[in-house]
This record gives sequence, structure tokens and C-alpha cells, in this order.
Amino acid sequence: MKSESLWTLFAAPFLAVAAPSEKRTVKPPAFFLAGDSTTAIGGGWGDGFLASLRNGAIGVNQGHNGTTTASFVSLGDWQTVMQLVKDNTAKYSCYVTIQFGHNDQKATSNVTISQYQTNLQNLAHQVKSAGATPIILTSLTRRKFTNGTLNDDLADVAAAAKQAAAAVDVALLNLNAASRKYVQAIGPEKADTYNLLEGDRTHLNEHGIAVFGRMVADLIVDWRRPLRSYIAPDPEVSRKLDRGIYV
Repeated sequence: MKSESLWTLFAAPFLAVAAPSEKRTVKPPAFFLAGDSTTAIGGGWGDGFLASLRNGAIGVNQGHNGTTTASFVSLGDWQTVMQLVKDNTAKYSCYVTIQFGHNDQKATSNVTISQYQTNLQNLAHQVKSAGATPIILTSLTRRKFTNGTLNDDLADVAAAAKQAAAAVDVALLNLNAASRKYVQAIGPEKADTYNLLEGDRTHLNEHGIAVFGRMVADLIVDWRRPLRSYIAPDPEVSRKLDRGIYV
């Protein structure tokens, strides 16, 4: 049985006489995920997050392995995301998560840090112009340690993502900081249990997809509390993630 809020109890007599045309409607959220392999199906957090959606919320994981902020556009993936927004804005409140960096920072990508930031800003602008809400995430940490200390090898792209979000005044979820804190706390041996393949400390197996998908879900709910209605909670896992206890 759902408990009624105080507002509902006191307002009920007035709502009972309201004309049908005055009835308020709330559109459920639709989440469209743009990113590289650390978001994509089969190795990224994306499907772990989408599995938590409920009450009419929907989502599509459009992550693409190996992509940068530039190639995601040139290969047509971004056009697909924008079409998803266009097709769904009438029925849903659309959110587009944008998480890149792992491939952008490689020397072979031909994307400088400055271009990476500009690309993120342009993507966010396009989402806003389409009537949706962009969410920039800093890069999911790699799980590589040196003498017991987690390598901070995504600091440059994480900083650029923060600057991009601030420049265009959009949401920034610091997944890099949250995942680094947790992975450092559990240590290298336990962190390796999330590896997609032996020695692959970037991509996630099914266990890791669920764990880091929950982390993203918690970051989104912390950012926008009303979305709790559409994202199923997992208090035990959330508590462990917050306290650095292995899940």
C-alpha cells in the first residue's frame, strides 16, 4: 500500500472538484546513454543502470566500443541518440548521459584535451536544443594499481568534463571520483573480480556491470531526487558502495 503525503491528504477535497482539464500529468523519464565501451552493452555500466528503471521509465544503451567524442558523431551514433530524443520527447522527459574519455585521451585518437572539452560542450548544447536534459559524467575509473594505490590515469579527461559541464551549465556526475574512491577502498584483488577478461581492468563482467550501474543510479538520484520514483533502490548495495565495502 502506498502512503499518502500530507499534501495529498490536505489537498484532496480541492482536487476532487477540479475540472478534468486541470489534471496534472507527469511524463516518465527516458534515459539515452551515449558513451564508449565503459558505458556500452557487454562491458560497461549502462545496462546495469537501465536494469533499475521502473514505473514506466525507459532507456536505451547507445554506447559504442572504441569511440571518442569525435568518432561517436562521425560514425552516426550521435545521430541515433538525437533521433531517440526527437521520437520520445512528447511522451517522456528525456535525459542523455554523455561519458567519454578513455579513448579520447589516447595519442592515436587525434583528439586533444581542449577538443574533448569542446566536443562535450557541443553535445550537451545539442541535447538542450532538442528539449532534453544532458548529463555529463566523468570517466569510470580503470582498476589498475601501483604498489597498492589506484592509478589516477583519467585525471585530465575528468577535469575537462567538469569544465565542459560548468561552461554550458549542465549536470555533472563525478563517476570518476565515486568509482575511484570505491575501487581504492576494496583494493586490487577484489577489484579484479569485476574484470571482463583476465587482466582487463577497464571493462566489466556481469557482476561489475550491476555494481557500477548501481553507482550511476545512485549518482542520478542524488542529483535529482524526484527520479527516485523511476529508479528502483538497492539500499544494501548503495550502503556498501558509499562505505567502500566490497559488493
